Formats: sequence, structure tokens, C-alpha cells
Amino acid sequence: MTSPGPDHPLAQGEEPLCGGVSVLIPARDERDNLPSLIAEVHEALAGQRYEIIVVDDGSSDGSWSWLKQAAQEDSRLRPYHHGTSFGQSTSLWQAARLARGRWLATLDGDGQNDPADLPDMLSLATLEKLDLVAGHRTQRRDDAVKRVSSRLANAIRQALLHDDTPDTGCGIKVMRRDVFLRLPYFDHMHRFLPALVRAQGGKVQSLAVRHRERVAGVSKYGFFDRLWVGIADIVGVMWLVRRSRLPSPLENIFGHAASEAIDHGSLPLVGTHVSTPSASAPTSLFDSPSRYQADGHDAAAGDSNPDQADVARGAC
Repeated sequence: MTSPGPDHPLAQGEEPLCGGVSVLIPARDERDNLPSLIAEVHEALAGQRYEIIVVDDGSSDGSWSWLKQAAQEDSRLRPYHHGTSFGQSTSLWQAARLARGRWLATLDGDGQNDPADLPDMLSLATLEKLDLVAGHRTQRRDDAVKRVSSRLANAIRQALLHDDTPDTGCGIKVMRRDVFLRLPYFDHMHRFLPALVRAQGGKVQSLAVRHRERVAGVSKYGFFDRLWVGIADIVGVMWLVRRSRLPSPLENIFGHAASEAIDHGSLPLVGTHVSTPSASAPTSLFDSPSRYQADGHDAAAGDSNPDQADVARGAC
């Protein structure tokens, strides 16, 4: 199965994003929610440079067929497909590798996040020079079971991780792509992005966002997924956070700061290493090859030189 669109860095007539935003939407069996959600993204970001990357995570409801057809008529839509479900974190990580924007904006595929909140989040991130803006659902439109399990998990997480984020499970977030790609990859990492970014010295702020009722489909997370699995993951994140050490300043023999010669963005590299998916993993996970390839190198498979890869995919 081939991915819609030509096999080169930029499609004919397509412009580089040049600091724009890549909207990442992992979705499984959300065929009835995706059309309206994508239309709302277009409305919310009208006049801006953006793209929409949807990763269909092994859907069986016809989502992939619809996405392929929609991409033929929507030049900003870039759909990808997993033959079987690999989870939300894997889908987001691979989408981020494929993204061409300087900023990443994440949305859940169920339509409960409102894309109309994205412009305010992007403005806040830019004005305050933030690495991550996390949405905070102040008025949740979920049933009692979801609200209770999420509140318990959030309370335990804050007590143990001290991430100063009231609603880390909120699907709508805005963050710098380069910051995201420096984070350790592991399953369920999307639940702990604020804690992971803070552990590496990043600037994080929450912003109140709207939340809507699910109008179609069913949730992919049950009570135990939200509570007990989340608590189990916290143990691993605590280990990561405690072992994350920001490097002290280095000087060369001339007394100059060594960091002046190397520009790694606002986040320094951390010694703690957690394995990321191998270079071949995304190619085998994705049912179709990357739409954007340069010199035969699969953009989803990881970049040996991120700067060159950004230029290749038009990130400016």
C-alpha cells in the first residue's frame, strides 16, 4: 500500500512551512470524527503555515480509506497508516519525525479537543518563549468514571513528579519539535510530556482550554488504563527524572564557554539515555513508505542530521 502523494521532500507547488506548525493527530477507529476535526483545524489555522499529519493506528472502521481519499483533495493533509495498533505514543513519535513545522500541535482523534484553542496556545508559546504549552480541561465533558480515574491519576502524578501541570492527560498540546525529539521515547510517554520537558530544563506552562463531548465512536481507554497503568508508568518516569542531570557549563582552554560553539536550542542534552525505536522500526511499523523522502532515506526512520533533514522536508 502506498501513501498518498509523491515520494520526494516537497510535493509540486507545496511551500516550506518555514517555522509553521505541524498538527499531529493519532487516531484509531475515528472515521466519524476525523472529517469535522480536520475541517476545524483548517478553520482555526487559516492564514498560517501548517500541515496536518494523521496517523491511522490500525483502524478497522474505514478511516484509512477515507484519509487516502481526503488527501487527494487536501494538500495540507498527510495521512499514514499502521497495519495494527502500536499505540498513541508511537504514533505521535513517528508523526513528529515526519513533521516539517517548527512547532508541533497534538490533538486527540476523538474530536473532544477544540482546534480553536490552538492559536492562543501558539501565541503563548511564542510570546513567553515556552517549550511546551499544555492544555488544561477546566470543564470536562466526560462521564464520571473517566473524571474520577483521571483526577486520581493526576493527583498521584503531581505528588510524585511535581510537574506543576494540572491536566497532563489533556490531548491538546503545543511544543517545539526539536524539544520533543530530544525526549526519551517509551510507550505511554505522551502522558508525561510536561514532566519530561521540565526534567531537561524546559519551560512549561498550562492554559485553560475547551473540552467537548464525544459525538461518535468509543474511548480506547478504560478505568484501569487511566488509573493503574498510569500509576505504573509514573515509577519509570520518576526514575528518568531523578537521573536527568543538566550538564554544568564547560570552558575551553581560552576560557570561552564551550556551548557557544554548539547551538542545541534551549534544552541541553542530558546524559540519561533511554533507547528509542530503531532506525528500521518505523519503516516496518508503517504500512506505507514515508511520503517525504530525501536521497532514499526514510524520514520516519530517524535522522542522522536533524538540521539537514529539516531542510529536506521544508522546515526552513
